[in-house]
Amino acid sequence: MKLASLKHSDQPGGRDGTLIVVSRDLSRAVKATGIADTLQRALEDWSNVAPRLNALYQQLQDGSAKDSFELNVDTLAAPLPRAYEFVDGSAYLPHVERVRRARGAEVPETFYTDPLMYQATSAGFLGPRDPVVVPSEDYGIDLEAEVIIVTDDVPMAVTPADASGHIQLIGLVNDVSLRGLIPGELAKGFGFLQSKPRSALSPVFVTPDELGDAWRDSKLHRPMLTHYNGEWFGAPEAGVDMQFNFAQLVAHAAKTRPLSAGTLVGSGTVANEDTSLGASCFAEQRTVETLRDGKPSTPFMKHGDRVRIEMLDADGHSIFGAIDQQIEVTGKAA
Repeated sequence: MKLASLKHSDQPGGRDGTLIVVSRDLSRAVKATGIADTLQRALEDWSNVAPRLNALYQQLQDGSAKDSFELNVDTLAAPLPRAYEFVDGSAYLPHVERVRRARGAEVPETFYTDPLMYQATSAGFLGPRDPVVVPSEDYGIDLEAEVIIVTDDVPMAVTPADASGHIQLIGLVNDVSLRGLIPGELAKGFGFLQSKPRSALSPVFVTPDELGDAWRDSKLHRPMLTHYNGEWFGAPEAGVDMQFNFAQLVAHAAKTRPLSAGTLVGSGTVANEDTSLGASCFAEQRTVETLRDGKPSTPFMKHGDRVRIEMLDADGHSIFGAIDQQIEVTGKAA
């Protein structure tokens, strides 16, 4: 099934939106009235709520759902407008290897056996059509097209084998990065803060069964398609060159603490060894140019630029809907 959230601050869900069930072709929807007001509440009682949501989804598919309506993506918030936790990995080592090679650094051996992960911003997510608002172009505005999963309650020290059963929803995220601020923050040795503003989520999240054989081995095996100002930017394969699958990432995050229902876990920027498939972020593209030409030639994003991120099924239909955002720069750097 496919789930989304309406922007309705005056409804029972308030700032957490109103949960809706969305048809497979993303054309129609119906409110989950009487089942769960919000997606967060649904996830907290997932074993009981999910079957009822799925029954409503089947009614929507066969045309028998009452009070269904035409879906307008402009009315959607992020499926989870805010979450208790968002941890983001860096599971595509070709990206890590290239970035480090471009600055003359070796990849530590532990990177191949122990996932990279950081605690990301979860207090609020941008909707799929919300603008990316940044104070200054000098901050180096970048996109990061990633796959993201959502868990139910995950026990501490869960094994990867058991963690796979806690992955309940899958979607896409534009993990916005401000590259100009990252070096200074990392130099302090305490991680990201100002360099990682709010991210944007795809219009809908879907259950693993909705993906068929594209979801296997706790990986999503479809190209991550990104367009920039209407031009093709990249379509690397999300199921290829992923060093750690999502079950391993969930287990890593839960090593010393349980994860609350509604925790989001990101894959990191999708990247392949094959650079002809393009990139999922500007840092990646600029690194390829540096290794090839000795310097980058692609600038970071500017005011008025637009980015579109989506994933298509084998028949060319959008699975999650598209993240389609414009960059808005409010002024000068402080």
